[in-house]
Amino acid sequence: MKIVSVVGARPQFVKLAPIHKAALAAGVDHVIVHTGQHYDPMLSDVFFEDLGIGTPDVHLGVGSGSHGVQTGAMLAALDAVFDEHRPDWVLVYGDTNSTVAAALSAVKMHIPVAHLEAGLRSFNRRMPEEHNRVMTDHAADLLLAPTQVAVDHLAAEGLSQRTELVGDVMTDVLFEVRDQVGDAESALVEELGLERGGYYLATIHRAENTDDPARLGEIASGLAELDRPVVLLAHPRVVAKAAAHGIDLNQGTLIAHVPLPYPALIAAALSSAGVVTDSGGLQKEAFLLHVPCTTVRTETEWVETVELGWNVLANSASEIAAAVTRERPADTEAAPYGDGHAAERVIEVLSSRR
Repeated sequence: MKIVSVVGARPQFVKLAPIHKAALAAGVDHVIVHTGQHYDPMLSDVFFEDLGIGTPDVHLGVGSGSHGVQTGAMLAALDAVFDEHRPDWVLVYGDTNSTVAAALSAVKMHIPVAHLEAGLRSFNRRMPEEHNRVMTDHAADLLLAPTQVAVDHLAAEGLSQRTELVGDVMTDVLFEVRDQVGDAESALVEELGLERGGYYLATIHRAENTDDPARLGEIASGLAELDRPVVLLAHPRVVAKAAAHGIDLNQGTLIAHVPLPYPALIAAALSSAGVVTDSGGLQKEAFLLHVPCTTVRTETEWVETVELGWNVLANSASEIAAAVTRERPADTEAAPYGDGHAAERVIEVLSSRR
């Protein structure tokens, strides 16, 4: 069996790692295509190295651009890649432009498409990620759902026959990296002279939080007024937006820092007093690490994190402050995201449905 995986952004690299490991263990021919959607080495190349994936077989080098330009460039390049490899499955991940471009290209070439992390919904049609995931789910031949909530969403859309509940592959790699990191001190703590449990870790990148100067300014000033240092792992796009808007990302308690390799990110989260983010992946990682999370959005796809008390949605500066300084949630043994063996199930399902 041959599988072509198409990835382009940091969360997808994390999901790719356990899939690649499980594919190799099962003797599957696994071809990795990197679209180049995230082209900064710290958000791309280093993840492949740190997660043991190796060099991608194909790198499209698409880079940045508007949604239409970026998606169109990927579509144009992927046709030739799929025609060359003619896989049994094209496997797409998550909800980025890389996801929908690969799904559309493969479907039009009559190559079966499987969507990993299918069925997630924010029900916010302003989010480009919501468009991507809905279109991909309805185009794909096989929907690999991470949770029962996702399965239920797909059933409501008439897609039950294509759906398989496999668990969350990010849980697989998170548990592995967590065990590797152990109790070792975060390099970030030493670098910035922080104390374990004495800072918050933040990531803000979504367009609705960064494109509008007033919005980004409110978030930055809100983080800068918190009761402990806030280390903002700033994507190059966010740094550029802040500079264009005249917003200082190093003010008050706010400290801007370059993004971290995945193991270092997990170590930094473990050492923190809490996480502030608009990232879907980091919300879930914080939950799995038992680190309180505050999500700067009006909704989340990972509703289980909110229902279990480990995640709070906050929109204004005052809401962020109240959420970040809340009491630690009650411990839970709930495991809505699986047991750490989702990738093996994915490969088994793909093999059985060839």
